[in-house]
Amino acid sequence: MSSIQRMPTATPTEASQIPFYDPNNGRDSKCSITDLAELLQSLLNVNGELTTQAAAPSGSGFSVTVTPPVEGGSVWLKLSPLGAYAAGGVVLPLTPVEGQEVLVTSTQTVTALGVTVAGISGASVIGGPTTIGTATPFRMRYNQVDNAWYRVV
Repeated sequence: MSSIQRMPTATPTEASQIPFYDPNNGRDSKCSITDLAELLQSLLNVNGELTTQAAAPSGSGFSVTVTPPVEGGSVWLKLSPLGAYAAGGVVLPLTPVEGQEVLVTSTQTVTALGVTVAGISGASVIGGPTTIGTATPFRMRYNQVDNAWYRVV
């Protein structure tokens, strides 16, 4: 009879501990149900529902960095500039995962838009738009094989 069969039955709470084997360090470990739920949500959020991030740039030459709440999470960046600007930039996430997407919309026109990648990840941007307006949203998707963000819409 295994040891788990000898354990009493109980209703778990968010602080309850779950045992698991961690192959990264070769030992058994434990985590709370809350930590497990956060991990599962991050895994389910990849390529799934978009998390909304809002930004209201207040001048030309702005730069907005896309910051997913979990690594690999897809984001809808809602730009609401205070006016039509001559220049601005969107910085894509530093540590993307395969299939991650960023959707960008804007309530104003930005005529010289730059789309770049955060840090020194070495990822490239293929087909990034050079302008955005109310009728010209765009979506970028990350491809791990090419280490590149591609414009898909």
